[in-house]
Amino acid sequence: MSGVSLYDGVPSACVSKVELRVSCKALLDRDTLNKSDPCVILMVQAQGQWTEVSLDRTEVIKSNLHPVFAKVFMLDYYFEEVQKLRFEVYDIHGTHSIGTRDDDFLGGVECTLGQIVAQKKMVKPLLLKYGKYAGKSTITVHAEEISGNNGYVELSFCAKKLDDKDLFSKSDPFLEIYRINDDETEQLVHRTTVIKNNLNPVWEPFKVSLISLCSCDEDRKLKCLVWDYDSRGKHDFIGEFYTSFRELQKIGTGSKVTWDCINPKYKLKKKNYKNSGVVILSDLKLHRVYSFLDYIMGGCQIHFTVAIDFTASNGDPRNSCSLHYINPYQPNEYLKALIAVGEICQDYDSDKRFSALGFGARIPPNYEVSHDFAINFNPEDDECEEIQGVVEAYQNCLPKIQLYGPTNVAPIINRIAKLSAGEETIKDASRYHILLILTDGVVTDMADTREAIVRASYQPLSIIIVGVGNADFTDMQILDGDDGVLRSPKGEPALRDIVQFVPFRDFKTASPAALAKCVLAEVPKQVVEYYSHRLIHFSLGV
Repeated sequence: MSGVSLYDGVPSACVSKVELRVSCKALLDRDTLNKSDPCVILMVQAQGQWTEVSLDRTEVIKSNLHPVFAKVFMLDYYFEEVQKLRFEVYDIHGTHSIGTRDDDFLGGVECTLGQIVAQKKMVKPLLLKYGKYAGKSTITVHAEEISGNNGYVELSFCAKKLDDKDLFSKSDPFLEIYRINDDETEQLVHRTTVIKNNLNPVWEPFKVSLISLCSCDEDRKLKCLVWDYDSRGKHDFIGEFYTSFRELQKIGTGSKVTWDCINPKYKLKKKNYKNSGVVILSDLKLHRVYSFLDYIMGGCQIHFTVAIDFTASNGDPRNSCSLHYINPYQPNEYLKALIAVGEICQDYDSDKRFSALGFGARIPPNYEVSHDFAINFNPEDDECEEIQGVVEAYQNCLPKIQLYGPTNVAPIINRIAKLSAGEETIKDASRYHILLILTDGVVTDMADTREAIVRASYQPLSIIIVGVGNADFTDMQILDGDDGVLRSPKGEPALRDIVQFVPFRDFKTASPAALAKCVLAEVPKQVVEYYSHRLIHFSLGV
């Protein structure tokens, strides 16, 4: 293959379909005379209720305690949602109905779709009722993305010794490629330019998506026709041949890919007929478009950092009117936003440790103002165990600090951007950062913040800003590049739009999940954009 580009510059759609394949090991043997006849059902949680996925379940495998099911579950995947799943394994008796007796239940497991795709292959022990282990039984779930758009191909064809169809000059050949659909209908994929007066044409290279070319099916039959152009539209047929995308790719192995151009009528009539010329594939460049799930399932980890505003405008945490007031019965807005976003991000970080930072407070021991401090007061390790660890660190730090100001967020953005830049040296997609900034007012250091965001747009980083409380956040919208490209004070544009800003009050009557869905919806596109720029960067040897 003469050249391979890994990305065509257009991110693929972020909504994906995922296939889940299921197998079990060491299931409990519930039957007296023979082994269990297992079947797996898949349930999803919506509005707190578990429902079976459109009565979809695996086949029953007779007398087998280590079943590998052929049935594939297909689900829509959304990064910005917590998609809770439950797999239940039953021993089926006679009919395909699920038994109601406890002894028909072989075990179940709950997880999220995010956990499965992040691990690609998830193995979990099966649990009986009340959390009791079902012996040594395990369930394995394999995830695979069904890619609706996995790139395009650039093809270059030429031909030699084509039949001459013109009386006073040579043929004016062009090539047509048709895709043969499942119902045997033919769909025109591409028609080349016409090469005038030439029996050995070299057609212009052309690009076509793999969806158009072969519906992303490498073995789909392609019908290719060569014609002699006629200005009145009565083109003369020269010949045809059949191929597939799989065959086209043989050029990458160094094989010469050629076809005899056959005119069926001549083949029937002429005894020594060989062909009406030869068509040659002279070049193929496959441009792969990677999706968000390609990166996640390829091992990319998402590291979550939260930065919390501890400026005096929040109010004294001991006062019930304060935005930082800890109500034992009702989490404040800071906690609601933190938990909503953090619960989704934690599925994509294998060590489940999250950085928790603060800004705008006087901190011990000297009570100097800091705009970048670890809320666990450990500068050597600002990470907390899971989201609950972040919540506890936040609650524990409130009595130890003095709320102050101003609202400067540039130092923390620069810190996380610098941390992200350390991973730039690694060519593989290894770690992407999400920085959640929770603030009760417009930032004071707007010029420095714009500069920091423009610099950060070159790093594997997305920034989510949630405005807490009732302040006027109009000036914050400038940081969200949705209405145009964010520029630094010197006029330098951001490479990517990496900031999403929302006021928490817009979601006061909605569930925290709605907030998370809104602020995280752009992240998959931002991840794909970052790594696409990076692949181009490396392919150019920059």
